Amino acid sequence: MLVNTSHPGNIGAAARAMKTMELSELYLVNPKSFPSVEATARASSAADLLANAVVVDSLPRAIEDCVAVFGASARLRSKRWPILPPREAAREMTEQAVHGPVACVFGSEQSGLSNEELGYCQQLIHIPVNPEYGSLNLSQAVQIIAYELHCLVAPDVPEVPLKPGEGPAPAGEIEHFYRHLEQTLTRIDFLNPENPGHVMSRLRRLFGRARLSKVETRILRGILTAVDNATQKPEG
Repeated sequence: MLVNTSHPGNIGAAARAMKTMELSELYLVNPKSFPSVEATARASSAADLLANAVVVDSLPRAIEDCVAVFGASARLRSKRWPILPPREAAREMTEQAVHGPVACVFGSEQSGLSNEELGYCQQLIHIPVNPEYGSLNLSQAVQIIAYELHCLVAPDVPEVPLKPGEGPAPAGEIEHFYRHLEQTLTRIDFLNPENPGHVMSRLRRLFGRARLSKVETRILRGILTAVDNATQKPEG
C-alpha cells in the first residue's frame, strides 16, 4: 500500500518488485499522478498490477477491512511504536493473513509515513540502512519486504539431481591426487624433496576449499599425467 506517492515511476517499480515476489494486490492512497505512462513503463511486465490497483482517497478507507496494518520505515521514530525487522515482520504478517487482509503501508518518497499515518498502524517495520546514507528508494523498500514475504510462502527450490561424476570425490581419490601432485611437482623441481610439506599443506587447503568432485579430480590427475608424459620425452 503506497501513500501519497509523488513519482509515478516509483509506483511502476513497486508493482514490478511485487510481481517478482508473487504479490498482486496494490493499493494507492492519493497518488500524485496515476494512471501514468511512466508508471506503466517502469512496471515492465507487471502492468496488470497497475491495471488492477485500487486507488483510494484516504488511508483509513484503504485499510478498513484489514485485520493488521504494518507501517514500513527506513528511519526510527521518537514515539514508541512496536518495531520489527523485515524478516520478523514478514513472519507476523503471514501469521495474521490467515485471519483476513493484512496491509503493509509505505509513505511518500520525501518524508515516509507521517505520525498521523503511523497512528493507523499496529506495528512499525524498520529497514536498517547505512546511518550515514539512508536514501532508500521506495520501490527498493517494497522489494525488501516483498522478498521476506516470498521466502516464507514460496516452495523450496527443488534440488537438481547430480549427473554421474558430479558428486564429491571420496577421500581416497583425493589422497591419490595429492600424492600424484606431490610426485609431479617434486620431479619438475617445484617442490624441495627434502621439505615438501609446507607448500603441500597450502595446496591441500586450496583444493579442500574447492570440494573437488569426482570428475574434477580426474581432470586434475589427467593434467598431471600430461605433465609427466611431456617432461619424460627426450629432447629433440
